[in-house]
Amino acid sequence: MGEAVKDPQKPFMIILGGAKVSDKIGLIENLLPKCDAIIVGGGMAYTFLKAQGKQIGNSKLEKEKLETAKAILDKAKQLNKEILLPVDNIIVDNIDANAKTEIAGENIPDGKIAVDIGPKTIKLFEDKLRSAKTIVWNGPMGIFEMDAFSKGTRELAGFIGSLKCISIIGGGDTAAAIAKFKLEDKMSHISTGGGASLEFLEGKNLPGIAALTDK
Repeated sequence: MGEAVKDPQKPFMIILGGAKVSDKIGLIENLLPKCDAIIVGGGMAYTFLKAQGKQIGNSKLEKEKLETAKAILDKAKQLNKEILLPVDNIIVDNIDANAKTEIAGENIPDGKIAVDIGPKTIKLFEDKLRSAKTIVWNGPMGIFEMDAFSKGTRELAGFIGSLKCISIIGGGDTAAAIAKFKLEDKMSHISTGGGASLEFLEGKNLPGIAALTDK
């Protein structure tokens, strides 16, 4: 992971997902100048879409992070870095494994909840990742624990597994998803530390590693 963060083979792409923007701010700030593009899915994507003025229905929103999301989008523009967000979404009335799913575009109707990225978004993300030499992935694209909402995470994982690149999977839910889809042997490295891998990617000093390197 250290090599990937310090001196990544380019193009260097980051995939971020999971529920909260607040969990990933440090990582984005640390890696935005170093990466070529950031792909955003999962619940955190809807705070970014809302910051762009899109309708997100009842999807996950961190109201207090809207200004932060706007600032990140502005900074990416200044640095000429691409941030890719979902262009279509799998939506439901309520989060239930048997809920009837529909596909919505960037704007999600009132009362609907986005639970996964849609087919156009999967293709958009895969097309972007095709040229990557280093990929760091932290956070699933949807509620992968429910099979009906797992397609985005599963297809992206399978696609990354087929690429000739360095693929680093941050721990926690992302590692659980890779294990669920039985793709562990297709990835270069899977971190077993969820919070620790995030801190490492934020550029923070990890006490255990500091102790090991202190000769």
